[in-house]
Amino acid sequence: MDTKVIRMDEQHIDRELLQEAGAVIRAGGLVAFPTETVYGLGGDALNPDASRKIYAAKGRPSDNPLIVHIADRETLEPIVKEIPEAAVRLAEAFWPGPLTMILNKSETVPYETTGGLDTVAVRMPVHKVAREFIRAAGGYVAAPSANRSGRPSPTVAKYVAEDLGGRIEMIIDGGDVEIGLESTIVDLTAAEPMILRPGYITKEMLEDILPRVEEDRTLMRADSGQAPKAPGMKYRHYAPKGDLSIITGTEDEVVAYINSQADRQRGMGKKTGVIGTDETIGRYHADVCKSAGVREDECTIARELYRILREFDDESVEIIYSEAFDASGIGQAIMNRLLKAAGHKVVEAGEGQI
Repeated sequence: MDTKVIRMDEQHIDRELLQEAGAVIRAGGLVAFPTETVYGLGGDALNPDASRKIYAAKGRPSDNPLIVHIADRETLEPIVKEIPEAAVRLAEAFWPGPLTMILNKSETVPYETTGGLDTVAVRMPVHKVAREFIRAAGGYVAAPSANRSGRPSPTVAKYVAEDLGGRIEMIIDGGDVEIGLESTIVDLTAAEPMILRPGYITKEMLEDILPRVEEDRTLMRADSGQAPKAPGMKYRHYAPKGDLSIITGTEDEVVAYINSQADRQRGMGKKTGVIGTDETIGRYHADVCKSAGVREDECTIARELYRILREFDDESVEIIYSEAFDASGIGQAIMNRLLKAAGHKVVEAGEGQI
């Protein structure tokens, strides 16, 4: 299959090309498209065959639910049994935007899209190209991240093509994404609203709208192996090809540990990489050292994380060490992704692996 690439950005939307992309979706095909979070791999959310194609293209387990993307608030009602007050309030505050809500699905949504569950994950992206594309596609686009399952999510189109070229009909190249981490997922079918995946919309932001929001107990550690209710809960995700470890401790301890390990690995013929920050990157002497951004603005780190993991693959880095980040605010989302990418391999500098 030849994968067609079309290019546009939010300032220069080509509606004729988007109609072409929408026609691919309506015919049961797959189109990768930009959002403000990461690139998505889109198919018709109401077509069971299209959802099966998404799983096949990604090599994704079929019990891992897909997120249904909509472009307009009024299109939510037909795909859910009811819209609770909490959903109304969150939509008013954060839609369009990087927030996914889990609600009880209507019969309109096939189980192939929801991973066999009676619930459906829904979000309304803010990205103008994404929303125009969703409208052109019929209003309901199921879309996980546009990468092979387990790989770092793509924040630029070239990595979509690297993973999915020849597997899908079309890629909409919208340039670099803005946020760089997937949306926050909140389950509104539980007794209390519960965060199943952290993201740009933080617990504190949600609790400005709702009186109480719980967090899934597996967010920051290895999960229990239970059936996933939201994307990314069960399986290893976001992983580079190299072996990744997260190093915790004081700045001096972390730098000393990483440098000693990089020297040891180099002596064994291994190419090493480090993920640091602007404040520390000059202190490392691994083969490839990359700054993810500034600690005082962790949004910069979120935006760069997946790109760095992909670049390590491009540069054939075999052993990767990353600094840890604050597990609060968007830092929690960064650490959630890093932990999954590392298979929860965390080392306390000076004390060995924990």
